[in-house]
Amino acid sequence: MKRNYIKLMVLVSATVALLNSCKKYLDVQPEDKIIETQLFSTPQGVKSVLNGLYIDLSKNQLYGENLSLSTIEIFAQRYNIPSTHSLTKIANYAYADEPVRGRLESIWTNAYTGILNVNSFLENIEKYKGVVDAKTEAIYKGEALAIRAFLHFDLMRLYGPRYSTVDSTKLSLPYYEATKSSINPLIPANEFIAKVLIDLSAAENLLAEDHIITDGINIAGPNNVADFLKNNRNYRFNYYAVKGLQARVSLYRGDKTSALKIAKDVIAVADKFKWTTVTNALSEKQNPDRIFSTEMIFGITNTQLYTSHTALYDPSIADGTILAPLTARLNTVFESNENDYRFNLNWQIPSTGVKPFRTFYKYTDVIDKTKSFRFTIPLLKISEMYFIAAECEPVSANGIALLNIVRSNRGLTPLANTVSVNTELRKEYQKEFFGEGQLFYYYKRMNITAIPNGSSTSNITVNYTIPMPLSESQYR
Repeated sequence: MKRNYIKLMVLVSATVALLNSCKKYLDVQPEDKIIETQLFSTPQGVKSVLNGLYIDLSKNQLYGENLSLSTIEIFAQRYNIPSTHSLTKIANYAYADEPVRGRLESIWTNAYTGILNVNSFLENIEKYKGVVDAKTEAIYKGEALAIRAFLHFDLMRLYGPRYSTVDSTKLSLPYYEATKSSINPLIPANEFIAKVLIDLSAAENLLAEDHIITDGINIAGPNNVADFLKNNRNYRFNYYAVKGLQARVSLYRGDKTSALKIAKDVIAVADKFKWTTVTNALSEKQNPDRIFSTEMIFGITNTQLYTSHTALYDPSIADGTILAPLTARLNTVFESNENDYRFNLNWQIPSTGVKPFRTFYKYTDVIDKTKSFRFTIPLLKISEMYFIAAECEPVSANGIALLNIVRSNRGLTPLANTVSVNTELRKEYQKEFFGEGQLFYYYKRMNITAIPNGSSTSNITVNYTIPMPLSESQYR
């Protein structure tokens, strides 16, 4: 990473600029320049800086689009990207060409910027100790550490090696635990993942008094959307989000024993993350909760979500520009089963007749603008905990039983105990995480080199070797 770039990114003024650009969302006072001392001199100032860390995550360069709706999903061959499409280079893994190179550079830069802003926050909350009470300080630190682990882990999943190979002991990425002007060394992937888990363990301890443990996510909170987002813990890195991420990382690491235990710990409190209802999935037509926000363990809000949805998925977009799957491919994924909530609700042939094929409705806006789930992108859901546990169960029948719980809450009939857990899991990952950015990482973790080609009925060979951006490699 460029030395002068790091120096710029760790300045509090960079965070202030970010906060000022979103001051309506954060209730930040309209001041052009706020120095570090002022920011950390009041509880509201400290909270505003923490809120800025979540806004880092929600930017389009990261989970607001690149790592949820577009780039990462095109890598997973979700959509039909013909040779005339502006994003065909992404679908063909042409990492050295535009727009792929620029997008990968942007993801890297913004993720490490977010990490350095986390480190600045952690250092300053220590420096100005006592501004917030001890319990609040612990919660804030826990959230910040979890964000740091989350960003590092996805950098590893994207730019790092296929982990369950000998490459896991080779040099991979730098891990940043402090703000500094020097460039951290590349470390082996296995050491990198160990650091992620250390951060998550510390976050878990700090969040031991998170009110989600006793009170739940407060899903029936105030009608005011801004207040809802501040007060509902599944829009923050809460205790169970940390546990869920631990399960995800442990499985990626190949530690199925730990992944199973942790996933079951979260499953044990699944009543806090309630399954979507049949009414919402099939009957509600004007204001359906298509993202199943009640099931969300952690997610973000992006106020530009509907702008992105219109630009990527709107039926009015030309066929050579829209992100939409081939009909045959989509039918294969959902096994042409209209009973599947995910298929019935989120994939529809436009009523206007502008497209003769199904387009993606998951992130379309609703009529009632007071709905709390507006602008939301899920990043961790209770269904994934069942998938992780199913994969890690030593007894196949127990794994199928866990999958059947998810299926029953998606309108599907139960599977027989004799089917292959891994085969059915692959199908469920393909169905469950459209527009959430998880499928590519699943393929990579499972070392699946030939995946269904989004633009044909054949398979395509995936290139998982994503190069380190030039802004980093040229300084090493």
